[in-house]
Amino acid sequence: MQDIILRGEVLHFLRDPGPDDDAAAWQHWPDGYVAIHAGRIAGCGDWAALSAPSLAAANVHDHRGRLILPGLIDCHLHYAQAGIIGAFGRQLLDWLQHYTFPAEAAFADAELARRTADFVLDRLLAHGTTTAAVFATVHPVSVDALMAAALARNMRLIGGKVLMDRHAPPALCDSAERGAAESAALIARWHGKGRLAYAVTPRFAPTSTPRQLQLAGELYASTPGLYVQSHLAENRAECQWVAQLFPGRSDYLDVYRHYGLLGPRCIYGHGIHLDAAQRQLLAASGTALAFCPSSNLFLGSGFFDYHAARQAGVAVGLASDIGAGTSLSLIRTLGDAYKVSQCRQQPLPPLRGWYLATLAGAEALRLEHCLGNFAVGKEADCVVLAPAATPELAFRLQGVTSLAERLFALATLGDERCVAATYVAGQQVGRSVPPAGP
Repeated sequence: MQDIILRGEVLHFLRDPGPDDDAAAWQHWPDGYVAIHAGRIAGCGDWAALSAPSLAAANVHDHRGRLILPGLIDCHLHYAQAGIIGAFGRQLLDWLQHYTFPAEAAFADAELARRTADFVLDRLLAHGTTTAAVFATVHPVSVDALMAAALARNMRLIGGKVLMDRHAPPALCDSAERGAAESAALIARWHGKGRLAYAVTPRFAPTSTPRQLQLAGELYASTPGLYVQSHLAENRAECQWVAQLFPGRSDYLDVYRHYGLLGPRCIYGHGIHLDAAQRQLLAASGTALAFCPSSNLFLGSGFFDYHAARQAGVAVGLASDIGAGTSLSLIRTLGDAYKVSQCRQQPLPPLRGWYLATLAGAEALRLEHCLGNFAVGKEADCVVLAPAATPELAFRLQGVTSLAERLFALATLGDERCVAATYVAGQQVGRSVPPAGP
């Protein structure tokens, strides 16, 4: 296989730039390269440093005038809810009853699951998202469809069957034992196959009995590398309901702690209504949060405190949370993250924002050893962005010379139209913008 070299403006992150966009936390080359060998990063740096023999032996993809970043990472979404994006006017618990549960009930149909999985994964790639943590439904066929679609695209994907044995329509309820048995079979079928990993997936504490949560915790402990994904403290009414359902636990997070559902590779969506002690427990246990700003705004759930979570040492990744989120685009989602941070009086700086969409997601999913930046040996998932892809962006960027200002404009004015190319394990899989030329 011939080596590939991407040429263009290159940016990646070495660690969290923090609230002051620490310049030592990232590397940037206005005319740079990313070298790829056998689907992995072979090097990156200034274009002028490349030797003539290296260039002669490689297939050069010329992306000058564009920005090359590691692939975007979506830490929380529901693929079966793609058909209810933009449904009107509910908060979380009503949203579940009126929209989510009816939509997910249809995923007993394997053909619908296959078509939807193909659509969602193709659209993720078109939006520059190369890795995702995805909820299926209670139906094992919905997991099979999702995993098969990801495997066919060689995507790194984490997914799992939803566990629910109460407070949901009968057609969407399993039992504690059946849910655990079906999950175990799916783990045997998919976990570790290609670039796939399995997530034990209780929807959230209210829709699982104590017995089901106990078995979920045992499943998580049963197999190396398994994940847990669920929801935490998204909505105040939800938090009150959890307190009623689990009176013996001190708070919502303590429910998950009690059943062994905190730890490395556990990631919880939202985490809006948490206090300092809960954030400290998340950090100490190695449990991560998925920041879902578009969904939180759409459902009126509240404003996630990204600054406080990071100050406490909690790993946080960015998430579209389709279908309450309104776009699969993490660029659009990043713009909403800035707005939410403004409401918290801790505005998200431009460099830290793009860290959140890339390396931070890898860290939250415990994939930083293989994804998230252009360190040698990592998997070569990349996105190429055309910063002036729309007339508004082109007009806004006239005369702008600062990297931070350009990145901020891209985050707040950009969308999927800016995605010029997406690479998965070194292979180009999509293009939505014609080449700009040198």
